[in-house]
Amino acid sequence: MAGYGSYLRSGHSPMSQAHILVIDDDPSVREVLHETLIQEGYNVSVADNGTSGLQTAKEQPVQIVVTDLHMPDLDGIELIDRLSRIDAGIIPIIMTGFGTIEIAVRAMKSGAFDFITKPFNPETVAVVVKKAVEVYRLRQENHLLRKAVRDQYRLEQLVGNSEPIRQVLEFVRKVADSDSTVMIQGESGTGKELVARMLHFNSFRKDRPLVPVNCGAIPENLLESELFGHEGGAFTGATHARMGRFEMANGGTIFLDEIGEMSLPLQVKLLRVLQERAFERVGGNRTIHVDVRVVAATNQDLEKLVEEKRFRQDLFYRLNVIPVVIPPLRDRRSDIPLLIDHFLAHFNRSKNTAVAGLAPEALRLLTEYDWPGNIRELENMIERLVV
Repeated sequence: MAGYGSYLRSGHSPMSQAHILVIDDDPSVREVLHETLIQEGYNVSVADNGTSGLQTAKEQPVQIVVTDLHMPDLDGIELIDRLSRIDAGIIPIIMTGFGTIEIAVRAMKSGAFDFITKPFNPETVAVVVKKAVEVYRLRQENHLLRKAVRDQYRLEQLVGNSEPIRQVLEFVRKVADSDSTVMIQGESGTGKELVARMLHFNSFRKDRPLVPVNCGAIPENLLESELFGHEGGAFTGATHARMGRFEMANGGTIFLDEIGEMSLPLQVKLLRVLQERAFERVGGNRTIHVDVRVVAATNQDLEKLVEEKRFRQDLFYRLNVIPVVIPPLRDRRSDIPLLIDHFLAHFNRSKNTAVAGLAPEALRLLTEYDWPGNIRELENMIERLVV
């Protein structure tokens, strides 16, 4: 292993302070990897067997582990399993002198990020470690972004303490973890999408996609393709296959906003998806099965649309499993001062202003106003005042 030394590089600026743990029972391997990775700017620890490596991982945070597959006390596959119990975010890289495809497949199935065959070029290891660190960073960023989104849609974010809004909060709290279809009804601007997002981000599906579709904003001739996708050549302009919103939402939630705007022919196809959780892409014949929760919303009276034969009764019953009505702002006037304070704080932060509040007479006038545009109108008013 002494020949590895000729590959050591110098003069590289530190790329990262990621902590890399090298585990190998061969001291020359440990030495060359320690020197190589130190020169790359990493914080490096070494261990001569799996047991001591696990102890190191328990005592201090480790991002990447480079480990031999065959060691006297613990093989690399079992080591990966035990490392994941300590920290599921650790990224393992396997090294072995027995470079067979079967072993590589076994290592990758066990969760290894990559597979390196001995003897190796230390520069190759450095490249693999660099890629692993980048993946670790991306995973962490993704985790933090998801956490930020979840925090944004905590139940406390539904501002208000009036009885109507407390009922909506209690509704979200009770049904968020259910898989049942939810129908949200309310006037434009009342916060139907906010409630839909709260239902998703407070459910067990919160780490899976939430895919919104505004059924009233997409032309009727494109909505079917938008929902279910299409195969290449299905229609003019369909040069390649495209995944639809239901596929994108697999494992998560699809939010069908303005569902009352959907045409009758498309309602029939949606009904089948709700019944079977299966569909075919436009121009295709392969049945695609999805696990998705459906949340729909409308500002229309769907029961009236059913009477007028503009909305299918069977689809209405499929969608209206768990209904909730979001109250208009005029029915929760006691929440208006709280909402004003909330929006003032938000716009003061985003626009770097320092508006302290409203004069008592202004607050009285805003509280007495009926707000036909509901919370959206109030938010726009406060932004305009702050600017």
